[in-house]
Amino acid sequence: MKTLDEKSIIGISALLINAAKIDEQYSEHEKILIKEFIKSYLKNSNCDEVLKKAEETENNSNQLLNFTNLIKKNTIEVKSDIIEHLWKIIISDNTIDQYESNLMRRICGLIYFPDKMCAEIKLRLLNNK
Repeated sequence: MKTLDEKSIIGISALLINAAKIDEQYSEHEKILIKEFIKSYLKNSNCDEVLKKAEETENNSNQLLNFTNLIKKNTIEVKSDIIEHLWKIIISDNTIDQYESNLMRRICGLIYFPDKMCAEIKLRLLNNK
């Protein structure tokens, strides 16, 4: 199931960083969650280095499209895993604002991920908090 190369992981991690920053608070806890995502795909890599590259990528990009294109061509399982990581970051501060909800709707639309599945993932994570 987990088959993404390092370049894709950097781009998707940049999307996770974008989600983390949308509420203007990019916390250490959110960085840990992003590193967990990186580790789940790139077992033998230096997570701090991949995170640093992803932060640079996110800082130098002004649109989501570059990142969502990396996700769009993957399986529903990979998309589901990425959506789950996005929700983990968004709910990590115990609040979901309109910008975060809007971001998730936009991402799901851009990667052709069903709204119903997105909502189910969100509810499962909120119920397990």
